[in-house]
Amino acid sequence: MEIFNIGNNVQFSNFERFNRTYRIEVLDLYFFNNLKQARRKTEQSLTMYNTERPHEALNNMTPIEFKTLKQVA
Repeated sequence: MEIFNIGNNVQFSNFERFNRTYRIEVLDLYFFNNLKQARRKTEQSLTMYNTERPHEALNNMTPIEFKTLKQVA
C-alpha cells in the first residue's frame, strides 16, 4: 500500500501539518510509559481534533460540522 503519491507536494504538506500538530498537542505535552498509553491519548486527541477543535481552514468549524454542512448543501 502506498501512503503518498510520489511528487505530490500537497499530500506531503498535509502530512507535515498533521505531524507538527500531533507533536505540539500530544507528544510534547505528555510522557508515555508504554505504547498503549500513547495510543489511548492519540485516539482521544484525534476525536477532539475532529469533533471539538475549530479549524481556520474550515471557516472555524470542526471537521464534523463542515462535513455535515456539505452533506446538507
